[in-house]
Amino acid sequence: MNKRKLIATIAVVGAAALALSACSSGSSSTKAAGKVTLTMWTGFTGGDRPGYAEIVKDFNASHPNIKVVQTVESWDTIEQKLPTAWLTGSGPDIAAPSSDPNVIANYVKTNSVLPIDTGSGTSKVNSTELAQAAVKELTYNGKLYAIPANFASLSLYYNKKMFTAAGLTPPTTVAEFEADAKQLTLGNGQTQYGLSLADNQTIQMWPILQWLTGGDIVNSAGCSVLSSAKSQAGLKTWADLVQNDHISPVGQTGAQADSLFAAGKAAMEMNGPWAASTYKAAGLDFGIVKIPTGVSGNVTLGSIAPLAISAKTKYPAQAQEFLAYYTSKTQQEKFSLTTGFPPLRTDMTSDTKLNNDATVKVFTSQLADARLYLPQLKNATQVDSNAYVTLIGQITRGTPVATATATATSTINSLTGCKS
Repeated sequence: MNKRKLIATIAVVGAAALALSACSSGSSSTKAAGKVTLTMWTGFTGGDRPGYAEIVKDFNASHPNIKVVQTVESWDTIEQKLPTAWLTGSGPDIAAPSSDPNVIANYVKTNSVLPIDTGSGTSKVNSTELAQAAVKELTYNGKLYAIPANFASLSLYYNKKMFTAAGLTPPTTVAEFEADAKQLTLGNGQTQYGLSLADNQTIQMWPILQWLTGGDIVNSAGCSVLSSAKSQAGLKTWADLVQNDHISPVGQTGAQADSLFAAGKAAMEMNGPWAASTYKAAGLDFGIVKIPTGVSGNVTLGSIAPLAISAKTKYPAQAQEFLAYYTSKTQQEKFSLTTGFPPLRTDMTSDTKLNNDATVKVFTSQLADARLYLPQLKNATQVDSNAYVTLIGQITRGTPVATATATATSTINSLTGCKS
């Protein structure tokens, strides 16, 4: 997992690939013999890639007059090429611009993306049935400018053997979560860690710990709330557990945290659906449950990658039809069963096939609880890297929480332009 980018599922492409892709993967829609060809760029290079390919395959088979051609590249390559390509009209008809949904704001500002036609019917995206946190994130000035290509939440993975040996069942409350992480740490973490936490190059885990104890990072005005009493208390609790009780190694990347759990050296880890296949391949006997209930109810972190239409596409109706098909019940059911991701839709909780899949069932049950990390926040990427990651690194290495949060607050407010 990477900082807001899930690097466990991303392959890095070198300069040679960039040069080749600039020549081969570009270009907009074509029409031959009455058949429209739409080009699409995505960064889905990981284990979930077959799920996206299956949607494209099914769409092409059921739409004889439209053909979608998907080109898969690294997120870094797409983020470098796409802004200019869409401005000049030489880019793809459809693209997942980044694994960070905040980038849609930049494309809206440059008039590079087309508003999505919402409503009912086979050529319209029924946005009311999509996860509303994702819809809100991709809506600007009252218009939806992208759909979520996926919407994953983090659940709690646990090592069944370790819990059985300790006579414990998976925690259901934040108090149990804290106690279990401490009890399941053996030999000051040298023998076994209670929880495998990452704090850099990862989809963020620490915001969940803050939310569970009533804290947060910023308010609706973009101002830091890290110095609030609840934020301070939550950060101190978990920083003490890491630093003093050694429940997790300090300074892990997402990949390191995953490896620690996969190797059977940690009792718990918060992770997304993409991790299940890796742990199965490692021969780990694990279970997955919802994130324990916090002081204000159920909450977890949600992660989406947007899928948008170029404002300069020659075939907006056909591109729109593909997005409507992409979000349909039939395709979302197939996608979930193929990848382990929950469906994008909230009206599929009674789907029998999905409920028979243990992984999909857990992640689907958390859709309504999922919160996005720094949604629609100005300079969110810099807030993450320059303030939040630095903060967690400091408090888990001995810097007093009050000191570290004061510094982070100053950095955040400077980046967001907070005037409070």
